[in-house]
Amino acid sequence: MAPTRLDEASGLTVADVLHAKFSALPGSATVGDVREWFAASDSRRMAFLADGERYMGSIPRDALGDDLAAALPAAEIALDGPTVAPDEPASRGEELALQTDARRVPVVDRDGRLLGTVAVTADLQSFCGT
Repeated sequence: MAPTRLDEASGLTVADVLHAKFSALPGSATVGDVREWFAASDSRRMAFLADGERYMGSIPRDALGDDLAAALPAAEIALDGPTVAPDEPASRGEELALQTDARRVPVVDRDGRLLGTVAVTADLQSFCGT
């Protein structure tokens, strides 16, 4: 299946362009754990923290400065937003994703569950994982 192009997303919702294959780190993760997680793959641009399925925050790769102690709880530096709901227009997910250097925004439902991410490709032409 070809990725959904941004210019072909009119009428689609975030759920239609959701990248559901993602991994989340536990809410108890440390900065050192997040650094190791990023080191495992160059394609990882944003880490998500979750307590079970409950979204706890996100950490862009560039937020991990060398001055942060490895033992620091990652939740202390995690951002709680922005997030996007699955029933919002795909264009809203695109807009929020493009506001970050990571080109990612977490998709969180009304119950606070982390469902995936809206991710835009490096060439800014398509949604990743659709």
